[in-house]
Amino acid sequence: MAFLIAAVVLVGLLCLLNLVLMTGVLRRLREHTAELQRLAGGAMAPMSYDPRVLVGRRLPEDAAGPRLVGFFDVDCDTCHERAPEFVAAARGEDGGALAVVSGDPGKADDLIELMSGVAEVVTGDDALRITEAVGISAFPTFLRTGAEGVVVAADTELTGLATHRPHHA
Repeated sequence: MAFLIAAVVLVGLLCLLNLVLMTGVLRRLREHTAELQRLAGGAMAPMSYDPRVLVGRRLPEDAAGPRLVGFFDVDCDTCHERAPEFVAAARGEDGGALAVVSGDPGKADDLIELMSGVAEVVTGDDALRITEAVGISAFPTFLRTGAEGVVVAADTELTGLATHRPHHA
């Protein structure tokens, strides 16, 4: 009987040790996940994201037209880094440019200020509506649209749109 009691106590102690170790592992995993999200600038993009799947989709009617379109998120560090490139590209656009800035409008002031002189800037609920309508799932994403608002080129880099500039006679 003493042997059975010792075995039950030993199994109980092993379970308790396992519980303590798993609690530590879960706490550490939570810290690492938070750190990875902080370094990535918010929501992490899917690893297999290919913006070319957006080609052929149509912008909502009120945002349609031949233009350069940039999708940005206020919590995305890369978006803030690429915004000046977008502004430079937007200056050379005949059809104009559209900047869709998602996220907390209170944090969007610097992006809005930078882009408002060269692009139509959309924020808040309208930005969310356009982002969802087109199917944007990673930021920043850049599009070139045709006359009907149909996406003719999409990339996460502005240089990927260079070959799709509209030709004017």
